[in-house]
Amino acid sequence: MSTWADSKPLSIDMLYRETSSYLQASEEPEAPRLPPDLPQPPTSASLAPPVPESLAQAGLSESLVEQLILKYLYYRGELLGREIGALVGLEFSLIDRLLETLKHQHTISVRKSLGMGNVSGVFFLTEAGRGLAREYLETNQYAGPAPVPLAAYNELVRRQRLPENWLSPDLLRGAFGNLLVEDDVFAQLGPALNANKSFLIYGQPGNGKTSLAEALFNVQTEPIYMPYAIECQGNIVQVYDPIYHHKIEDTAGDLLAISRTTEFDQRWFRAKRPFIVSGGELTLEMLDLTYNKVSKVYDAPFQVKANNGIYLVDDFGRQRATPAEVLNRWIVPMERREDYLNFQSGGKITVPFECFLIFSTNLRPEQLGDEAFLRRIQYKMFLRSPRQPEFMEILRRVATSRDLQFDLEILHDFVHRHYVEGGHKFRRCHPRDLLTHAVDMINFEGLPRELTPDLLHRAFRSCFVEAYDSNE
Repeated sequence: MSTWADSKPLSIDMLYRETSSYLQASEEPEAPRLPPDLPQPPTSASLAPPVPESLAQAGLSESLVEQLILKYLYYRGELLGREIGALVGLEFSLIDRLLETLKHQHTISVRKSLGMGNVSGVFFLTEAGRGLAREYLETNQYAGPAPVPLAAYNELVRRQRLPENWLSPDLLRGAFGNLLVEDDVFAQLGPALNANKSFLIYGQPGNGKTSLAEALFNVQTEPIYMPYAIECQGNIVQVYDPIYHHKIEDTAGDLLAISRTTEFDQRWFRAKRPFIVSGGELTLEMLDLTYNKVSKVYDAPFQVKANNGIYLVDDFGRQRATPAEVLNRWIVPMERREDYLNFQSGGKITVPFECFLIFSTNLRPEQLGDEAFLRRIQYKMFLRSPRQPEFMEILRRVATSRDLQFDLEILHDFVHRHYVEGGHKFRRCHPRDLLTHAVDMINFEGLPRELTPDLLHRAFRSCFVEAYDSNE
């Protein structure tokens, strides 16, 4: 009677055919479709990282893959062979021989199998394997998809740079949806974004500087590929951040671990171009590699996570570091499109600096630095306060979006009384704030969803402070 150990390994093509009855096949994911009313993004040649046909082609050593396999089993207890392949991010044929070696070394064992080779076996760690896994965890606790070499990362980031003259006025306008943005803003913002040059937005608080920058995330472009992690000089740098990276999930499921239909190297993920924001909490330390003393893995800085996307430094000038210190950190990267990062051991790496860098501030430019300092930021735009017709249109749109009934005459009288005669400054955020208060009052008091002079007046008083004599 034949045993599992005596069974003859099947080829990958045979495994794919024979496991088709065990695994549920799924259709390949469709490319995201744009609504017909939006301008179409520019097209480019496929940039998908190719599926490696060997560990050498993947830039991985057998030792690194072995460490990952033992860590997966240490953390999870038991795994199917095809699940291990999916976790590593490699085709199963690349790890099949390594699993055989680990079995012969008695570090892993097979609990049961469907009889189709290692791909259908349920693996677990032996006592010797658990001890070896603990040794590997002392080195680092990374247990994600296998990292990609730094050189491969650098090459693909540069290839994914948006082509020259990729942005059109219609494509830019399509990103702003229902936001009311005048043509002079598009005329200033468009050239900077199209050229991927640093940009400063300044003006009074409440006029929509952050909203304007955030709307750029909606500019329709082709997806990009980002690695889960990078390996360099024996260190692992984690790039993927679920807070900032919006993955476009593949639906091929478990078949990817054993079939040859994988569209791209699964150590990478497909995503929208990232949009990352940091504000007053930003420190210079956050702009370099961050070493986690527990996991012994490095975390990539914001500008690396934002590569091929947008990085917004909000509230510029209110960070713990001075504006000069923050900007000086990026002078060389902005000019050379290369950044230099440091490992704790003293080693350095060079990575591309391919993010569109935006600075947003409520401060006056002269409060940030002198003329020589400001010249380092190539484009500047003063976002002025809205004029009365623009303010009225924003107020009308917000009221409509909140399903509030209103009379235009009442809105005009309200604006004239409190802003024109009352001398209150127009700000783009005021309609949203005022009508939010009005809705809160309607909900609390059970009033009809209608804007009355009294309701608007009460909402105004609850929104803004009034001058008073402290002796009263």
